[in-house]
Amino acid sequence: MGAAFKGFGKGFAESLIQTTANPFIGLFIGILATSLVQSSSTTTSIVVGMVGSGVLEVPNAIPIIMGANIGTTVTNTLVSLGHVSRKDEFRRAISAATVHDFFNLICVAIMFPLELATGFLQKGATIMSRMFQGVGGIKFVSPIKLITEPIVHLIGDAAGWVSASNLGGGIIMLIISVVFLFFALYFIVKVMKSLVVNRAEVVLNNVVSRSALAGLFAGLAFTIIVQSSSITTSLLIPLVAAGILTVEGAFPITIGANIGTTTTAILASFAIATPENPAPVIIAFAHFLFNLTGTVFIFPIKICRMIPISLAKSLGDLAATKRRYAFFYVLGLFFILPALLILISKLF
Repeated sequence: MGAAFKGFGKGFAESLIQTTANPFIGLFIGILATSLVQSSSTTTSIVVGMVGSGVLEVPNAIPIIMGANIGTTVTNTLVSLGHVSRKDEFRRAISAATVHDFFNLICVAIMFPLELATGFLQKGATIMSRMFQGVGGIKFVSPIKLITEPIVHLIGDAAGWVSASNLGGGIIMLIISVVFLFFALYFIVKVMKSLVVNRAEVVLNNVVSRSALAGLFAGLAFTIIVQSSSITTSLLIPLVAAGILTVEGAFPITIGANIGTTTTAILASFAIATPENPAPVIIAFAHFLFNLTGTVFIFPIKICRMIPISLAKSLGDLAATKRRYAFFYVLGLFFILPALLILISKLF
């Protein structure tokens, strides 16, 4: 994917940077793109690839990552709609699903203006990337890179042979790389899910009964294993809908999943970063710091922790009374609103 973006040339890079130079557009692009592909891992891996190839700068990429955090919650919200025929189950399911939405929306509301004013995520991530460079994290020669490099050259040569222009070859390579990315993530998730998902519900339920902190670490560990926060959070929906688990009990696991999902981009960044270009690692760590900082701000303080839970329960009550509101919420927040705001920003 990085090779594809490089093949597009300088003009493409400049137009892309100009488009995302407005941080608000970047935020909405992140929401819409992730809502469409239903995977923040996909969006962040693409962003890491773009940063690594030099067509997207770190300050412009951070708002996209924030938007991806909001967009990724669409999956478990869609899962909750499956309970629409049973009123009480639907109320609990919507509450369990949207607590993730509200948590990420609050995090963005707090940290988006802070990042614009201070650049603290970029600065912190830069320091972390230097620490890893010092212990050989970035200097380490990735075996994945050694394996994929000959294939990249092979596909690049084939794309160049099919297309007469660099732009055409770049487009062909980009299409192939996106297909590869989807297949890779799909099969990683499928394999890991088949290994652990059968016992996940019992384990998560037992862990939650111990303590909130244990639930957080369970969500973190499980998401690192399956490389998908959507699987972790979607598993919780039927448990809460059935009354086995409360929204309060599901919330720590959701927060842990939010942090765990950042490992995909970190692994991707280690595969493409070099000592001369640590930007992919910086953006991956910025994603990690965003989720970690949001957790530190909200989770330990009971009043703050109850805000997303109360909002989610209120929406659940409203959706149970008038179920069409749940559908309006999904379409509005994840698709119509970001698309409309991107269009308005482009026009004016």
